[in-house]
Amino acid sequence: MTSTTIKPTHAVVWLDRRDAQIIWFDPGHVDVQRIHSRSHHKSNGGHAGMHQLKHGREVHGNHSSGGGHDTHDERYYHEVAQALGSAVEILVTGPAQAKDEFKAHCERHDPLVDACIVQVLPSDHPNDSELVRMARRFFKKYDPMHHML
Repeated sequence: MTSTTIKPTHAVVWLDRRDAQIIWFDPGHVDVQRIHSRSHHKSNGGHAGMHQLKHGREVHGNHSSGGGHDTHDERYYHEVAQALGSAVEILVTGPAQAKDEFKAHCERHDPLVDACIVQVLPSDHPNDSELVRMARRFFKKYDPMHHML
């Protein structure tokens, strides 16, 4: 992968609740950026009851059927959105709910980024090369100027 200081206009972001991988690309360059959540809440497991007992108060927010927090880190999603700020077209992908939570975050808090999100697609854990290939295929179909990709 090569890197450039000028960010291309196409970006793909793969994210889960812990890590985001943003890949900017154009025909000749690929730039990879990683962002990590600072949240310590687990997305599943028996945390809810312990949290309630430990803090001696009612637990607010959604909880998973397994008893764990079903929460997300708004600061993390905002940091990802800020990193995508100069993108013209964004493909969002990832496993589970994080990709949808990120899209909802952008709708509420980062409308300029939200306007650039062209699709939200599920995916497993591709490596950088697989993610770039997936995004190039997607934008080749999506972008009317696909000959530039």
